[in-house]
Amino acid sequence: MRIFIWLVRAALFFVLLAFALNNQHEASLKWFFGHEWRTPMVFVVLAAFTLGCVFGVLAMVPSWWRARQAARQQPGDPTASSSVDSRSTDPALPSDARLLQHEL
Repeated sequence: MRIFIWLVRAALFFVLLAFALNNQHEASLKWFFGHEWRTPMVFVVLAAFTLGCVFGVLAMVPSWWRARQAARQQPGDPTASSSVDSRSTDPALPSDARLLQHEL
């Protein structure tokens, strides 16, 4: 299975490398007030893809937080219950033994 995953990664890398090599012609983006950005087309596509990923993740963050809070408030959740020290129900131990128990 690991070999298959590495083969898929290698194929994806070579496809993207071929895409980058085929799109080396210059593209120009015209901004406001006469500003112009000239760069190879692959950088324009890479920047658009990166910005799309960033905005997509940022758009999902609020719903992730709501889902996480809802999961924490579920009644059977062990992390939501009050933390009870299970060692407090142990029988009374001599003071030296209790110190050793806390060191573990």
